[in-house]
Amino acid sequence: MTTIWIDADAIPTAIKDIICKAANRTSTPTVFVANRPTQLPGSKFLSYRVVSGGFDEADNAIVAACETGDLVITNDIPLAADAIAKGAQVINNRGEPLTKQNIGAKLNMRDFYDTMRASGIQGRGPAPLSAQDRQAFANGLDKYLAKLPKIS
Repeated sequence: MTTIWIDADAIPTAIKDIICKAANRTSTPTVFVANRPTQLPGSKFLSYRVVSGGFDEADNAIVAACETGDLVITNDIPLAADAIAKGAQVINNRGEPLTKQNIGAKLNMRDFYDTMRASGIQGRGPAPLSAQDRQAFANGLDKYLAKLPKIS
């Protein structure tokens, strides 16, 4: 059975709410992975896994657990690359699919921005989620969920 894995350490509340509603609507097992507990609505389809607070522990747990066909939701580009390598599908918090075709460019941009920050140049970071971003995420998640086999 397909599982949705959530990199939950920094997930926006609006995105978490969309995921919870979609998981319940489609009866899809969904696991929020973070280094601290997260509040979830009561549901047999929703759970969370608490990992130690070490660097990339949540990412490592998701990569170890995800399987081909699972969905990983994250903004973490290295985690996305590792999940894709295992056969999982990935979308970010704005609903953008991360794929074998675009993950290399995303990794290069991430490394470029890391180099810029290390040299003292600070960017503004991502813009706050807009209503359009939340809708794009919901559409991206629904697109993935529509492909799942229906449980009878």
